[in-house]
Order: sequence, then structure tokens, then C-alpha cells
Amino acid sequence: MAHATPSPAAFRATAGLSGRITVPGDKSISHRSLMLSALAVGTSRVEGLLEGEDVLATAAAMRAMGATITRDDDAVWTIDGVGVGGLRQPATALEMGNSGTSTRLLLGLVASHAITATFTGDASLSKRPMARVTDPLSLMGAEFTTSPGGRLPLMVRGLCPAIPIDYRLPVASAQVKSAILLAGLNTPGITRVIEAVPTRDHSERMLTGFGAALTVEEDIDGTRTIAITGEAELRPQQIVVPGDPSSAAFPVVAGLLVPGSEIVVANVGLNPTRAGLYTVLRAMGASIVPEDEREVGGEPVADLRVSHSVLRGIDVPPEIVPSMVDEFPILFVAAALAEGRTVMRGLEELRVKESDRIAVMAEGLRAIGARVEELPDGLIIDGTGGEPLAGGATVAAHLDHRIAMSFAVAGLVSSGTVTIDDMAPVATSFPGFATMMADLGAEVVA
Repeated sequence: MAHATPSPAAFRATAGLSGRITVPGDKSISHRSLMLSALAVGTSRVEGLLEGEDVLATAAAMRAMGATITRDDDAVWTIDGVGVGGLRQPATALEMGNSGTSTRLLLGLVASHAITATFTGDASLSKRPMARVTDPLSLMGAEFTTSPGGRLPLMVRGLCPAIPIDYRLPVASAQVKSAILLAGLNTPGITRVIEAVPTRDHSERMLTGFGAALTVEEDIDGTRTIAITGEAELRPQQIVVPGDPSSAAFPVVAGLLVPGSEIVVANVGLNPTRAGLYTVLRAMGASIVPEDEREVGGEPVADLRVSHSVLRGIDVPPEIVPSMVDEFPILFVAAALAEGRTVMRGLEELRVKESDRIAVMAEGLRAIGARVEELPDGLIIDGTGGEPLAGGATVAAHLDHRIAMSFAVAGLVSSGTVTIDDMAPVATSFPGFATMMADLGAEVVA
């Protein structure tokens, strides 16, 4: 949602960070927990749900379409579902705030129901392209009326019964894949999505767990074909949401960069389709040790022990991008403190996130003393070798939560104070971020 009053904060260099923390629940899993529970027949319970603005927008939308969703004093969420095919006509527009995931996945749900819904969002979300989702959903029979450029506000008129399709993803996108699979839940026949590059697989894991007839076949070249058979009947579930690896990335990188630090980030989801950042950081020399490795709700989970490390610049392989696309802003900060040069390419997707994350990070990093070359599809960063950045600047977050948190971490390894012009957007994914960093020993001045 839009934040009318900016909330600036300053982050300063600190002595070593220490402590044991947990991060909010995984955003991707939280969204899908609410949506699939709302389509199940019966009552589901969800613990550890991320209670950020993005996920709350999904909860509000599912309530508007008929599901009963409540939260008790122990932060356990109960969802009474309407069943696949049971979504009701919302009385008003569905307000998505800043959540691209809510918007794209819910477009898939509505596309195969005989309802009409209008989607609105804040200024940032209204700049983001939706054609990558509306194009395949149109092939299934849904009709869309969009703002210029295929953007929000938009109206979708679903078709029931919808038309099953075989769709090859033109770009690696878990959101597009998930939207089509969710539309396929209420579509008679078999709907298939073909992806040449594997993307995060939470939808496949969770749809299977809820009882959908879903198969995944992988060719010798790594191409995956995901097939879902509609019309499905989903069973209610008991879900424990692991900590979000994208949120954990910020304290992890802070612990690696601030001299004298040793922290433990507990209960982090380490789904291999999401854990690319940790692979890259280890290749750069990071000390990140998983402890108490376990499985929770079909997802691998561990506690991460992180110690200050001297990082080395590397060429990041483009094929790892889908497994860490949201983590590149904080990797840019790590690269700015590494020894030598880090080359990161294949990042075109970052230009159409909540902000143009390549341009915005390049501008902000230069303002605090980093040596950055911007490319059409990425950045080349020559690091300081562990020496502090100059700092002493105010950087613009551009209503982007991950930009704001990345520069907060940069402030901890800068000689001068780094001020972020607006930390309010951080509430979309990481409520309590500044408090958590202060608890670890960071100096935060709101």
C-alpha cells in the first residue's frame, strides 16, 4: 500500500553483531498457504505466517472472495475454504498494495472462475508489467481490461469452464508458472507449464500437499514439464511456514561484513530453488554453517551460523539467477566490500521489480563510495577488500523494501552514516527489521 508519510532512518557502523534471531515467515509460502487453504474443503491452520502487508493483501482478497480467515492470539491463522470453483464475486476492487505476487497469482485463481474482479495497487505496483501473466491466462479464456502498458488497475473476467493449455514460459518466472497452475485447478483436463530453467517450486510442493493431481517431468536437458489435472478437490492442511530465505539474506550478509560478528539465524527455509544466494556467498568465501538441518512441511530448514568473513569477488553464473533473483540487491552490497571484482549478469528481471533494482542500487552504491559499472543486464562491482565504504549520504529506496534493507546493511559497513529516505516499505515483507538489527547490535536512528 502507499505510504503517505516517509519514514527515514539512519544506519551506522557498529562493533560486531551477535545474537540468535528468527526472521519472518517465507513470503512465497505464506501467500500460497492462504490461497490454497481458501480453496480447500474444510479448515486449515497456518503457523509462522508472514504478517507483512503483501501477505495481508492476499488474506483480504481471499476473504473478499468468500473464505473465512481468522488469527488467534498465538498468531495461528485458521482458514475455512470455499472449495475449488467456489470463489465468490468480490463486492469491491481487490487492493494489492505493493504485492506483485498477490496480484499475479490471484489473477490465475480468478481466471478460471465465473467472476469478475478489479485489481488495484500502489504507485510502485502500478508500474509493473502484467502481460506475462495475462497473455497465457487469456489463452485459457479469461478476458482482461488493463491500463496502458498492460498494467494496473486492471479488470479480469474469468471463464468457467476454462480451457486447458500447454504453455512454455518465455522467461523464467515462478509467478507466471504459479498463476497458470492455479488457473488449472478449476479447469477440466490437463494444464501444462514447460520451463527451460527451473524456478522456485513452492507451488508444486504445496499443490501436491493439498491433494492436487500434479506431476513434474524433467528432460535430460533440464527442461521441466509441470502438469496439473482439474477440476481438483483440495484437502485442508496444517502448515508451519519456515523463515524466509530472502529476509534472512539481510542479517546474514550483515554478519558476514561487520568485523567481529557471529550470529545465528534460526529456522531458515533452504529450498534449493531459493538458496542460490547462500551458494554464491560460500563461493566468495563466506562462513555460513547450517545447523540442525531438518524438514518442515516438505521444505528443508536449518539454523544458519554466520561469522565475519573476508569475501572474494567472483563471476556469478547466470544460471543461478532464478534461485536468488530477489537477493541480488544485498549481494551487490556484499560485492562492494569484497576483494576484487564481482560480475553479475543475466539480471534483466531486476529492472521490472518494485523498482529498477539495477539502476537504483547502482546509483545508491555510488553515492556511498562503491565502484560500480552498470550494464544493461547487471552490475560489475570492484570491492573495497573489506575496507568501509565512505557512506555519508542519503539514498532513495524508491518504495522498494529490498532496496531499503540493502542500504541499511551498507550503513553498518560505512565510515559515514547512511540514511534511507523511507523505511516504511520494509513492512511489506519484514515488519520489525530495524528492531531486529538493533537487537543484534546495529546502530539505528529513526
